[in-house]
Amino acid sequence: MKIRSVEATWLEVPIPEDKQHTSDFGRMRSFNTVLVRIETEDGLVGHGEAKAGVGNLGDGRALVALIQDELGAQLVGRDARRIAGHWEEMYNGSRTHFAVERGHVFPALGRRGLTISAISGIDIALWDILGQSLGVPIWQLLGGKCRDDLAAYASGGWAPAESIGEQLAGYIDGGGFGAVKMRVGSADGDAKTSAQRVAAARKYLGDDVGIMADAHGTFDCAEAKRFCRLVTDYDLAWFEEPVTADDIPGCAEIRAGTDIPIAAGESIFTRFDFRDLALARAVDIFQPDLAICGGITEAMRIAALATSQQIRLAPHMWGGAIMFAAGLQICAAAPAAFIVEYSLGHNPLMHDLVAENFPVTDGRIDIPDRPGLGLTIDPDFVRTYSVQ
Repeated sequence: MKIRSVEATWLEVPIPEDKQHTSDFGRMRSFNTVLVRIETEDGLVGHGEAKAGVGNLGDGRALVALIQDELGAQLVGRDARRIAGHWEEMYNGSRTHFAVERGHVFPALGRRGLTISAISGIDIALWDILGQSLGVPIWQLLGGKCRDDLAAYASGGWAPAESIGEQLAGYIDGGGFGAVKMRVGSADGDAKTSAQRVAAARKYLGDDVGIMADAHGTFDCAEAKRFCRLVTDYDLAWFEEPVTADDIPGCAEIRAGTDIPIAAGESIFTRFDFRDLALARAVDIFQPDLAICGGITEAMRIAALATSQQIRLAPHMWGGAIMFAAGLQICAAAPAAFIVEYSLGHNPLMHDLVAENFPVTDGRIDIPDRPGLGLTIDPDFVRTYSVQ
């Protein structure tokens, strides 16, 4: 099971003008990701996904170079099954031998940011290979399933107050979702406008639909607290990323002042960042992005941390089909997982990159049982949208 090659490809898929939306990230004119492909000398091929930006924007060139020329090059000729060891070697760099001997990390300078994204993509691909080699889904390798399916919530919600209810109701009608997420924050101008949009959504949808609000970290602490006060009567399922990921004390202050559950984690890296959230009592829900946080290996560590702190797990799954499939594997095996994000923005990387789909029936999504990630990549799609 020696690794023959590690390749990375930046995919940039244009979004038709009539399907674009505008958020605090700007006008979404394309969907981007970095596709990782690892082939073994036995002919097995595993795929992973790494992201240069949470919102699937950004330039993928640096990430491609990290994966192919630095981290991936070190793995050629190595046993693909040695996943935990490869993770530590990529994370600790030249001091890996100290880390292994002494039982604690000696991380390289790139212990955050693009380096961890690169590790994420490689790690997911290695798990895909291992599952395929044994003929079992990844969740079986993680200890088996805790559940056969999960509730899914529709993720979108950019419309103004006068049409937000109709937009969110369209999500429900399309997949039978029992919960929907809408965007709030700086794009609205102020907390009052965001709260008015939440009020309009609740009025239109009624009391039986769960509503999440995501500020993408764009409020400051005072604005976020004001928003929480203004939406107290609208029974939010959670308030996501109220402030920047760098303001853990501010997030903890917000949580202490409201009974709305606070969710965060899509913009942070490794178990160490999530540990800091837990120690600060800053969140009720962890949201690791598997294409950013460190892949499947690190996501299971984060999931274990969540369980130990009575924190729930709802991975950030706004991205391509590979990171979505990886998130499902974690949700199958992690006791703390309870709901799955399902992107309702125009997303060819989710629906056209692979032959398989992820149907939502009556608001729930089944955990697939195909070997590895269970995905078949469309090579024509990759050729069409690869950035050279």
